[in-house]
Amino acid sequence: MGRMFEKRKTTMFARWDRMAKAFTRVSKEITIAVKAGGGNPDHNPALRRAIQNARAVNMPKDRVENAIKKAEGNDAEDYQELIYEGYAPHGVPIVVETATDNPTRTVANVRHHFSKLGGNLGSTGSVTYMFDRHGVFRIKTEGVDRDELELDLIDHGLIELEEGESDKGEALFILRCDFTDFGNLQSALETREIEPISSESEYVAQTLIELGEAETDEVLALVDRLEQDDDVQKVAHALA
Repeated sequence: MGRMFEKRKTTMFARWDRMAKAFTRVSKEITIAVKAGGGNPDHNPALRRAIQNARAVNMPKDRVENAIKKAEGNDAEDYQELIYEGYAPHGVPIVVETATDNPTRTVANVRHHFSKLGGNLGSTGSVTYMFDRHGVFRIKTEGVDRDELELDLIDHGLIELEEGESDKGEALFILRCDFTDFGNLQSALETREIEPISSESEYVAQTLIELGEAETDEVLALVDRLEQDDDVQKVAHALA
């Protein structure tokens, strides 16, 4: 996403807004995982990932447990995961990942966001070909030999290992793989008793676009607007 974007986004979002949105996103992840594979994380890798992601955003344990119980009920929401593609102002490609119980509402809202802020919603396949889909794992650095881990995981799909920071400024290793190798890398980490802080898929632009400050702000205004939509899980873009 780029460091400039992350710093700007921090100033655009109030802390409580970000936390509320993160809890909503993770709750949907939990619901989707439970519906697909049951409520026992020992037998449901997707649910284990969702619980890890809940911890990463400091979601209280009781809220996680309530989300699992609710997802196991007969009246649990039935979310569909849908991808929307388009262009922000100045031709910056955007991929919008959503989880919705009402696709008609969601596509109308997403189209409105694009139109309102100078973008254009595209058709399926119009933008995603410019992105690679990665699996991304974030792990603690403590007690981990970077060179040894990198060499060890190459055979399990690792394509990149880089250093990063958590929201609290804690040092992390960020591991990336092709999304088709997500399960392989997850299993390799579990075998080595390394529990990720978080794990997810991520669309990564193959080519980044650099803009001036004013143009960048226009693009980020659309990204911000999309990310605040309740149905939107994640937004990827090609802004440098």
